[in-house]
Amino acid sequence: MKTSALFLSSPLRLTALSLVLAVSAFAVQTASAQPQGMVGGGEHRHGPRGGEGMGHDMALANPRMMARMLDGVNATPEQRAQIQQLAESARADMKAQFEAGRKLREDSAALFSQPTVDARAAEALRQQRMAQHDQASKRQMQLMLDISRVLTPEQRKLMAERMVQRRSMKERYQAEPKAAK
Repeated sequence: MKTSALFLSSPLRLTALSLVLAVSAFAVQTASAQPQGMVGGGEHRHGPRGGEGMGHDMALANPRMMARMLDGVNATPEQRAQIQQLAESARADMKAQFEAGRKLREDSAALFSQPTVDARAAEALRQQRMAQHDQASKRQMQLMLDISRVLTPEQRKLMAERMVQRRSMKERYQAEPKAAK
């Protein structure tokens, strides 16, 4: 507990955490548009959702959850509209990136199913996947910066506090033995 209190004592760290969590959650929203990543998919409704990159905070996973998150920080109608527009734009970009990543995963599976695996081809795929991840990371960072310009410092701090609480609850839930669930 002391470590988390120390971490949260710095306003700059708290703001950075809130933005990172918001962006991570947005990535989940994008992936949730795919059948295997939909709420209710995966092994348990509140557990892992399946799909690569899943399992992050779900605050922006769907419009209703985003609305609740924005309610929690008392976002104005203008802020809501701006954030929705930013999210829609990023969602379109991230969907294309998700599909590119899916294609690379399929190519990897095909490569490794061959009788002899070509090391050069495997390295080329690895580099392509790294480039794809870098592109997605850059897009997520841009969304984070765009959202940070819409919210006030107080709203970002409040959002970070709420997201830390959600993360803590999720971690406690996931730490429970499966028999207790």
